[in-house]
Amino acid sequence: MSQPKNVLIAGAGGIGQAVALLLTEFSEIPPNLFIGNRTMEKAERVANWIKLGTSKSLEVTAFHLPPEEMTDGMRRAFEAADVILDCLPGRLAPRMARLAREYHSHYANLTEYVNETHQIEEIAREADTGFLLQTGLAPGFVNVMANGLFQRFCKKHEVDKAAYVAMKVGGLTRHATSPHYYGFTWSPAGVATEYVKDTYCIRDFEKTTVPALSERERIIINGITYEADLTSGGSADLPDALAGKVKRLDYKTLRYPGHYEWVTKQLSITPSGQDKAEYLQQHMEAVIPRVEDDLVLIYASVEGKDKEGRWQKTEHTYNLHPQPVGRHVLRAMQATTAAPLAEAAALLMEGKHKGVVLQSHIDPEAFLKGRYVTAVYGKWNGGEVIPGVMIHNK
Repeated sequence: MSQPKNVLIAGAGGIGQAVALLLTEFSEIPPNLFIGNRTMEKAERVANWIKLGTSKSLEVTAFHLPPEEMTDGMRRAFEAADVILDCLPGRLAPRMARLAREYHSHYANLTEYVNETHQIEEIAREADTGFLLQTGLAPGFVNVMANGLFQRFCKKHEVDKAAYVAMKVGGLTRHATSPHYYGFTWSPAGVATEYVKDTYCIRDFEKTTVPALSERERIIINGITYEADLTSGGSADLPDALAGKVKRLDYKTLRYPGHYEWVTKQLSITPSGQDKAEYLQQHMEAVIPRVEDDLVLIYASVEGKDKEGRWQKTEHTYNLHPQPVGRHVLRAMQATTAAPLAEAAALLMEGKHKGVVLQSHIDPEAFLKGRYVTAVYGKWNGGEVIPGVMIHNK
């Protein structure tokens, strides 16, 4: 019988909790878990939460993970780790990557931060372990899905180029009220940052940058009208991978109508000399509530001409709500972000990847049919989803 793997989870927040529970519930052999957090109290509380959430026998070790210094418990955890799953704020990702390199562990993270991702690419270059980057929901799942749809489009229509690849994701509340039409379902800092920083995209077959919130559009999905606009980080490495193959590619965040108008107004009154992301975050946190009963909406499409010159389009959507895992219920944002991270851990521990692994490097068919992804998203069948028992489409 194979021995359980040692999985270190850095950060005991909502995603850290969720990925621990998914690994526990859906692994053939539950791993030994190490849960680290900047406060030992939170790490211990989450370790207990995981044990209470499953009937399976497993080891869960809590340890103190301070922002800078190295503790004895932290050293023991890193020495034991086969893979490190980084669920900390994006600004801390380079430190975790350096520790993964130092302790010869595999590493996967979630951050949409572009500069930190470039730093980690340098840290991981020629490493003897794999560093799978930006593998959450967006960036992450939506990029693998869009790349899979692009490959399917080209094969079906016997072409090697497409006109437009669109990726759109929204972490939304089931209800929204004026004036902001929003509720926080994930990090306020992450939301504010993606609204301010430039976004990478493809225009006229070339990778370029454009300002966030500069190309607003309306889209009807399943009969409901949403707004979508450019935000930073969500395109991952697809602008590099598909440059020359796609005339236009971008990532946009879905929101209810009225939200972006409110955000634009707040940004326009940022005091001179103050950081826009910080100001926006502070103002949003003062008036926007945090909401547990959330939903995640995912849309990707590919369109262009087939070999006969006829215009074709392939598109796919997911609409996911909170769902039970073990004895707990995970919010939609937790489950949909943690599942790709758990899948990344499994992929890395197979031992086939070394050095930097980006979203375009992943085999879409294998990833989208993986045990953790299908547990949350349902079974993937070449772009046609077969609902799984864990999907709750309300």
